[in-house]
Amino acid sequence: MSEAYFRVESGALGPEENFLSLDDILMSHEKLSVRTEIPMPRLGAFFLDRSGGAETDNAIPEGTKLELPLWLAKGLFDNKRRILSVELPKIYQEGWRTVFSADANVVDLHKMGPHFYGFGSQLLHFDSPENADISHSLLQTFVGRFRRIMDSSQNAYNEDTSALVARLDEMERGLFQTGQKGLNDFQCWEKGQASQLTASNLVQNYAKRKFTDMED
Repeated sequence: MSEAYFRVESGALGPEENFLSLDDILMSHEKLSVRTEIPMPRLGAFFLDRSGGAETDNAIPEGTKLELPLWLAKGLFDNKRRILSVELPKIYQEGWRTVFSADANVVDLHKMGPHFYGFGSQLLHFDSPENADISHSLLQTFVGRFRRIMDSSQNAYNEDTSALVARLDEMERGLFQTGQKGLNDFQCWEKGQASQLTASNLVQNYAKRKFTDMED
């Protein structure tokens, strides 16, 4: 039976998201705290509460703090014009980076952000002075958690794995599922169920025709 949806690989770890990927679409809608560096005419009606904040011409004043989806913050960000500045989410700041460097396995990444690696990679677009530290932390966190994820996936055959994946971000869950598929395929091969030889349709049709000719 054909599947209703064929998974499209995420492009979030690269310079741009893949907007054919459901994971990237969901990730790009996660909110990011920003501060406007210049007034934004005629946009106050869309982003500010009517009770206050917006000026008479519906402009967003300079210095206004907003929560914007990642895709919009990336579209508005411009190093030359300084339209807005971005506040790093807490999980990517120095305090949490210290926790990750101590023991990344103790952190519930799905609770902190279901697209931890992809969202963090896209933050590098904003040219923060902490970009080098963020990218290093992302890499070291992944390396530190990778072995445990794969070990868990290879030692959970025909078991409920919901508790094992509950603390993983979406990319890590994909790795876990890949490990599980490898384990299941190996178990099938070991039991002699990996593949079964069957006659091709060409041979079957030839046999049918030959049997019909013999009856005639």
